[in-house]
Formats: sequence, structure tokens, C-alpha cells
Amino acid sequence: MKKSIIDFRRMAAEGEKIVYLTGYDYLTAKYEERAGVDMILVGDSLGMVTLGHETTYPVTMDDMIAHCSAVRRGAPNTFIVGDMPYMSYQISDEEAVFNAGRFTKESLVDAIKLEGGTDSVCERIKAIADVGILVMGHIGLTPQFAAQMGGYKAQGKSADAAIELVKQAMKIEEAGAAFILVEGVPAVVGKAITEKLSIPVLGIGAGSYTDGQLLIYADMVGYYDDFTPKFVKKYADVGGELLKGFTAYCEEVRSGAFPDDSKHAYVIADEEAAELEKLLKEI
Repeated sequence: MKKSIIDFRRMAAEGEKIVYLTGYDYLTAKYEERAGVDMILVGDSLGMVTLGHETTYPVTMDDMIAHCSAVRRGAPNTFIVGDMPYMSYQISDEEAVFNAGRFTKESLVDAIKLEGGTDSVCERIKAIADVGILVMGHIGLTPQFAAQMGGYKAQGKSADAAIELVKQAMKIEEAGAAFILVEGVPAVVGKAITEKLSIPVLGIGAGSYTDGQLLIYADMVGYYDDFTPKFVKKYADVGGELLKGFTAYCEEVRSGAFPDDSKHAYVIADEEAAELEKLLKEI
């Protein structure tokens, strides 16, 4: 059964960890649901992991809706969060609400996520929450703000920077967010935010004290190898297995070993084959 916001609040209150993974397509989502993942994030990280962009900036609302729809079909009984892509919510409350509404109506996500803890982002969170849509905030290492941060760097590494993140988290909760994702901060900062907030706090590279953990699935199964963040633990070598399989296939096709007609080809009855030979001679 799909978990709800009530379930996640209870889990956080009782110390039961929330399992959170990204997913971008039907097949991945299907296996994540079978594994028992509590929550799937269709992140704008799909721009890099799936679409091959260098950043998340080129990802559009149409991209996100298409991928979220595929994930929903693959995981109909899992709580799904859709990432609001760059410039889909920054301009105005009205545009943010419109795009969040498109998201929930067209792809059937259960919640949407916004990056940043500025006053304007908090205003967008409030506007979206006020129309009944569940919102997840996102602070710390926020890819849509990477240019201002000087790249994909850990945040909150000084006392002043850490306390600013705690304050941002509190503002996001006050604005009406149902959850918050904290990314790329020291464990002590993840702990401080979790202790200060009453809403569930999910962490990615934020230590063990948060109410749940998120990883980008392609990192943790060894599929995306362009870059591996410090906080990633690899649980499989999908990339290695794919390379092994693709290489063997190339070798067998080139050598003629595949396909083996006794195993990998369709057959017709002997009398039909004889009739075919006869007909071929007539043309």
C-alpha cells in the first residue's frame, strides 16, 4: 500500500527510517517498488543521469512530466515526488502554482519539490501548499544554485553557514512544506535541522541523523560513473555488468556465434519449408 504524509510523519516521530531513491523511468521504478522503497524522487538530476546534460538547467516541465508519468506507471503503489525544474517556479507565485498543478494533474505525483531557502522560494512553497499540493523543500547543496555556490560543493561547513541553513529549514517548515530534503552538509548540521523541525527531514549526504535517506539510484548501483560523490555507497555494479553483456554480444555477433538458429530462431514445419523451396524456384 502506498504511504501517505500521515505515514511519513508517524515514521519520523517513531524513529522509523524513510527509504528514498531517485528513479527516472518505468523499469527502474518497477524494481524500486518491488524492493520496498518508501518514496521515489523523479529529480531534475535526470538531466545529467538520463538525458546527458552537464547540469540540471536544461530540464523542462515537459521532460519532468514525461518521466514522472513513466515512474508512476512503474510504481503505482509508491509515493512519488516530482522535482520542479529550473525556472518553473522562480518567476511568480502564479506560475509556480500553475506548474505544480500541471505536475500533479498530468503525471499523478504525490508531491513536488522546490530548491532553495530564500524568502521568495518560501513564498512559492506557501502559495503551492495553500492550494493543497504537498511540497518538499530542499536546502544545502542545491544544484539549481550551483553557479552561486561555485560548483557542486558541500554546504554548512562553518558555524555561520550552518546556522543559516537551520534558519532556512525553519522558514521552509513555517511556509507550509510537508517535508524537507537536506543535501551535502556535515552530519552535525543534518542532526541540528532534524532536531529543530517537526516535519520529516530527508538527507542526501547529510549524515545518519535525518529521518530518512536519499541516493541517486544510478550512483548507488554503479550505473552513472562520470562522477561519484563522497557520500555514495555502491551496492551493485550495474555499469560493469552492462559493459560485460554488451561486449559479449558484440563479439558473438561479429563471430557469427549469435544467433544460433537451433536456439534463437523461429522454425516452420518441414512440409512448409519444402513448399517454400518450391515457390522460391518459381520466382
